[in-house]
Amino acid sequence: MTATPPSPDGSATAPRSRRRVLEALSGLILGMFVSMLASTVVSTSLPVIVHDLGGDQGTFTWVVTATLLTTAISTPVWGKLADLVNRKLLYQLAIIIFVLATAAAGFAQDPTTLIAFRAVQGIGAGGLAALSQVLMADILSPRERGKYMGLFGAVMAVATVGGPLLGGLITDAWGWRWNFFVALPFAVAALIIVQRTLKLPAHAKRKVSIDYIGIVLLLVAVSLLLIWISLAGDTFEWWGIETALMLGGAIVGAILFVVVELRVSEPLIPLTLFRNRTFTLSVIASIATGIAMFGASVYLSQYMQLARGATPTEAGLMTIPMIGGLLISSIVVGGLITRHGIWKPYLIVGSVMLIAGSSMLSTIHYDTNFALVSLYMFLLGAGVGMTMQNLVLVVQNTSKPTEIGVASSGVTFFRSLGGTIGVSVMGAALATRVTELVADRTDDIAAALGTLGDQAQVWVAQLESGTLPQVSAMPEVLRVVFEDIYANGISRSFLIAVPFAVLSLIAIIFLPNIALTSMTTSERLAAGEADLATVSVPQAMQTLAATGSIPTADGNRPDGDEPAPSGSRGD
Repeated sequence: MTATPPSPDGSATAPRSRRRVLEALSGLILGMFVSMLASTVVSTSLPVIVHDLGGDQGTFTWVVTATLLTTAISTPVWGKLADLVNRKLLYQLAIIIFVLATAAAGFAQDPTTLIAFRAVQGIGAGGLAALSQVLMADILSPRERGKYMGLFGAVMAVATVGGPLLGGLITDAWGWRWNFFVALPFAVAALIIVQRTLKLPAHAKRKVSIDYIGIVLLLVAVSLLLIWISLAGDTFEWWGIETALMLGGAIVGAILFVVVELRVSEPLIPLTLFRNRTFTLSVIASIATGIAMFGASVYLSQYMQLARGATPTEAGLMTIPMIGGLLISSIVVGGLITRHGIWKPYLIVGSVMLIAGSSMLSTIHYDTNFALVSLYMFLLGAGVGMTMQNLVLVVQNTSKPTEIGVASSGVTFFRSLGGTIGVSVMGAALATRVTELVADRTDDIAAALGTLGDQAQVWVAQLESGTLPQVSAMPEVLRVVFEDIYANGISRSFLIAVPFAVLSLIAIIFLPNIALTSMTTSERLAAGEADLATVSVPQAMQTLAATGSIPTADGNRPDGDEPAPSGSRGD
């Protein structure tokens, strides 16, 4: 008799109906919507926020990088915990951490406080990103998941489109601080729905062992690298004692992290995962996806406001083509993968679109025809939509059921890490380029200020303060100069994503084209236990020493042999 695999509601007999799947997914979808909304609602208002708090371009970069850094670091921690303890409870905890930190950021009075709360926000975001993938693997098989991935993509697109629009409207109407409070009612609803609808099969309890040393070493290595990228060439020279200490410290931290991961019983990122060719190549491809996704979301909004003079609301509207590309590609491709079971061609096309979108965005100027800019954004968004979730899908398809948590979070971690480093590098390149262009165009700026009369001193003081300028509020003659400067700097930063996109295409081409399984993680675990029981009984019987045949009542042996002579041992 074969055991019936568990269903999404945790029973052993109920089939996976669409209704039950949607009920189980509803809490995950709303939780993902909360995290996306809380992140995107402030994206269009970040230039205004940084300006009001007296921050510069470095502050702008770190407001974003702090969240990405802690998201990247915490993702494998959440993934490891998901393999050890109650996943539903972890997901609810991640929602609480994320939303409380987001609300606290709304009370920030200076850039340092804002960056600190954004860092805590990233811890919760890491949990939501990692656990949503793990919980989906508990509920849906890889073959089924493509169709529902499209649903997640639609929710992400709504949050990504609606967030900036809502954030722009709130900023223009009531002030940017209200952006940080808008997700609270959605978070409360998500907690209630998750508690009522998400019912998971029980997993065997095991001793919990957290790799605290690995967490610290990973945090040290990545933090030093990002600080060096952000400050080198500005606060200190590229080559000097500071570079030697920071870069050297990052390398030593990374080496020690690898040593610790090889020795501990429950590593944060099991290095044995890299023996899986699919995992290794997906990690490489995910790095480029992270750079494209996070870099575009951060610097396209800045481009719209600083290079085209848009308000926060207008900037949200102007980024709709990119989100449209993400929405359409994720829904259509997800449905096709579920219907036909074929995934690799879509990943290849998606990576080609990443290359095309990144390359074309590196050519934009302040006066580039917006129809062309929209096309470039659409290509980039479509590339992200085709690759981002599906890279996690193919990894889950080939990973051991007992390692779904660390494998899923591993890919998400490297995607977030790639995005974090990418945003930092792009921000550093932008800051350096803007500084150079301002120095080169001193005469143009002076000539523009000379036409402003009494207002000239006001703008001189603002420019000399070092804070991020509010370009949309500048007089026309001065605004044109700074729009050209920022457009040049932002387009140059997009060029950094191109070689990584090419590397992503190469990695995807070499991915093993393995068919998607139709079993959920819970079913694979149950099947594995059933196979073990079936195989182990005959194997164990074969290991027993032979003791001779047992005679029957008529003196014959069961195998038909003659009885042994009297006095013999019968062997």
